[in-house]
Amino acid sequence: MQRAFIVALIAAVVCVVVGTFVVLRGMAFIGDAVAHAVFPGVAVGFVIHANLALTGAVAGIVTAVAIALISQTRRLNEDTVIGVFWAGSFGLGIVIVSTQDAYTGDLTSFLFGQILALGDDDVRAVASVGAVLVALTFLLRRQLIAVSLDRETAKASGLPVLLLDMVLYAMVTAAIVVALQAVGNVLVLALLVTPAATARMGTERLATMTAAACALAAFGSVAGLYLSYHYNLAAGGMVVLMLTAMFLLAWLAAPKHGLLWRRLRAGVRVAPGTRPVPPSPLPVKKDSVP
Repeated sequence: MQRAFIVALIAAVVCVVVGTFVVLRGMAFIGDAVAHAVFPGVAVGFVIHANLALTGAVAGIVTAVAIALISQTRRLNEDTVIGVFWAGSFGLGIVIVSTQDAYTGDLTSFLFGQILALGDDDVRAVASVGAVLVALTFLLRRQLIAVSLDRETAKASGLPVLLLDMVLYAMVTAAIVVALQAVGNVLVLALLVTPAATARMGTERLATMTAAACALAAFGSVAGLYLSYHYNLAAGGMVVLMLTAMFLLAWLAAPKHGLLWRRLRAGVRVAPGTRPVPPSPLPVKKDSVP
């Protein structure tokens, strides 16, 4: 449980730091596409008896770079390219897995998570990759913000937009691989997007959004693990459900942007059977009438 808590906290923070730019750019679909692109790499690693995390990371990075390159074509928008690779990657993974006689626990753990089976080496690997990702995000934050807010202006100012896209996609892939063992391939998108989306409901500043999202992700991860332990439920699923519940709460009650707040700010309710009094017309001068 101690190792599970450590990995859950690291995965939550890393996914939030990278996922903030994913939400800022409105490209949540890329997280799902890369998560599915990791799947065939994991399947190949399983077939050749290699390290599943390493082969999954290679497959995810190759797919992410391909998406970044093909998305430069003006004929196709980014979502279309992502959708093509999302379906193709998952189909390739299914074909590779179908060549084996049966599924095993190793492959299933990457699909649905197996955070309670992590060892000390896994904790050290997650911590090392997480530290590199957080440091890289901090160093490139200004350039990533510029590209996220206005790509054309960033390109005109001389920023390497294509290179920054590739770096961001590679960072998303690494963050997904970090979180795979915590929540699994199927649910990893929730750690990448949901906390950042929840924080986005309550703030306009990127630094505040990132800090709040990290706190929400850490709380949801710890709370989900506690509930899964006490009620003997799936750890990854409970973490995702906690994050989703916090998002729904923010959608309802967040200051300024929450549903209830907007309803209260909309105005005074009109009593049943009455009509609102229209504003009185402006007085017209007699000599102004022809």
